[in-house]
Amino acid sequence: MIRTAHVNGIDLSFREEGDPAAPALVLLHGRTADHNHWNLFTRRFAARFHVIAPDLRGHGASARPAHYALPDMAEDIVALLGALGVEQAVLIGHSLGGVVAYHLAMNHPERVSLLVLEDPPAPVPHARPPLQDDTPMMVETERQIVDPDPAWAEGLKRVTAPTLVLAGGPSSHVIAEPLADLIPGAKLVTIPVGHLIHGDAPEEFWAAVQEFLE
Repeated sequence: MIRTAHVNGIDLSFREEGDPAAPALVLLHGRTADHNHWNLFTRRFAARFHVIAPDLRGHGASARPAHYALPDMAEDIVALLGALGVEQAVLIGHSLGGVVAYHLAMNHPERVSLLVLEDPPAPVPHARPPLQDDTPMMVETERQIVDPDPAWAEGLKRVTAPTLVLAGGPSSHVIAEPLADLIPGAKLVTIPVGHLIHGDAPEEFWAAVQEFLE
């Protein structure tokens, strides 16, 4: 079911599947994608979880406001959980969605039971080619990815949820591996297929996540 909630001052579209009485699991897509990013897995997860798959601000059917601060994008999800009466959830985020997930987990550790980060950029300086897309969402998020606030790396020490970091290996353009050192007790698993692990190695992704969730 596709629904819309007015949260944190914006309209956020989201897909909801599974039993609302089951433990909540939030799927956060990568940059330029939307909730359909997770179509291979939404119903699989819904067999045991209340699945919430939002379109992040600036994506899909959600609002496109003027600002895209990464901590604000995390607050959108906190507000969505509040609107749905969800006190705590499993978070699974790919790429930009992983960044949003770790900001939520470090700023609201009590809201996250388990954290899965699929090849998100760690909050360390990145050297990347210039963007070819000058939309506000792309420009503002890229600026924060390549030159992150140094406080963010320190803030990851506040994450209390058991955390799985999935890295795409040498063929990924993203530096995710430092997250495993920055987040207390995090487990690092490398699936060397590049950045889109759940798309290019879906069964390996599923097996790693299921082992962690168990």
